[in-house]
Amino acid sequence: MDKKYWSGRIQNLVPYTPGEQPRDRVFIKLNTNENPYPPSPRVLEAIRQATDSRLRLYPDPEATDLRRAIGERYGLAPEQVFCGNGSDEVLGLCFYAFFTPGRKVIFPDITYSFYPVYTELFHLDYEEIPLNEDFTLPVERFLGENGGVVVCNPNAPTGRTLPLEDIRRILEANRDAVVLVDEAYADFGARSAIPLLPEFPNLVVVRTMSKSHSLAGMRLGYALGSPDLTAAIGCVKNSFNSYPIDRLALAAGEAAIQDVPYFEETRRKVMDARAWTTQALRAQGFRVHDSDANFVFAAHPALSGETLQQGLRERGILVRRFDRPRIREYLRITIGTQQEMEALAASCEDILKG
Repeated sequence: MDKKYWSGRIQNLVPYTPGEQPRDRVFIKLNTNENPYPPSPRVLEAIRQATDSRLRLYPDPEATDLRRAIGERYGLAPEQVFCGNGSDEVLGLCFYAFFTPGRKVIFPDITYSFYPVYTELFHLDYEEIPLNEDFTLPVERFLGENGGVVVCNPNAPTGRTLPLEDIRRILEANRDAVVLVDEAYADFGARSAIPLLPEFPNLVVVRTMSKSHSLAGMRLGYALGSPDLTAAIGCVKNSFNSYPIDRLALAAGEAAIQDVPYFEETRRKVMDARAWTTQALRAQGFRVHDSDANFVFAAHPALSGETLQQGLRERGILVRRFDRPRIREYLRITIGTQQEMEALAASCEDILKG
């Protein structure tokens, strides 16, 4: 590829690689952490009602009604909520708003692989702290002398959760820097850091509606923090794109956050299927780490991760594998419906017998 006309700032940039979205055949898709259940019926009705002549008008640039609904859900003022076009965009805005070149940002070496992309894109200094052998976080390495801390909780792709007491320790030790807690998967069993917001003005919590609210196709994410922090994110947003969320997504998000019974029903189904899958794979000899996310992280001592991934693909099931040291033998397996997880377990058994 000829990069002659590329900016020097991006010629060596390695972008994030999303999970495969196949078009050539129908698969059981357990590779992108999508929710296997449809959005709330209230969401679909809200989209239908918003689909009218008002689409010729710009949407609300401040996402006022959505911010109010999210604030009411968590007991926060609307000024403590920032909404963006998916949590990836919100994370990128946060990296730009809170972290400064020359002050080192730290995050784990095994975590969401977009974090080093953001730091490279924004020319930030950073350090990847190695996780412990069991993929838990070495909390002491995150205490103080940092220009910012980023923790994905539950972590991706491991699914391991950092106890709320440890998040508190990190916040207390980094009072002069922002601690960003990425809770993309927290609704599936982790304790949220949101209750710590009144105590720590340096805390920002980023969440998504893609996973637990089944809205990956709408691209909705949000950040929670003090009004000072959300104002900083808004400053960056309004210097780049003042209308990031479209009218239909705003309507969908408000309906989704308000339909708590449907949210509870579908997340419980995912959590139950996760427990079943963990037990079924362990019975086949897999090492499966405890997970509080909508996926499990699993490896088998008898077969390589590449062999397992390819064998599942041949049987019509997609899973994710990261070809990186320490984790290349592991598969990250999204939790689908109970029927889909039973198909996965049967396929794994077939591969192992072969």
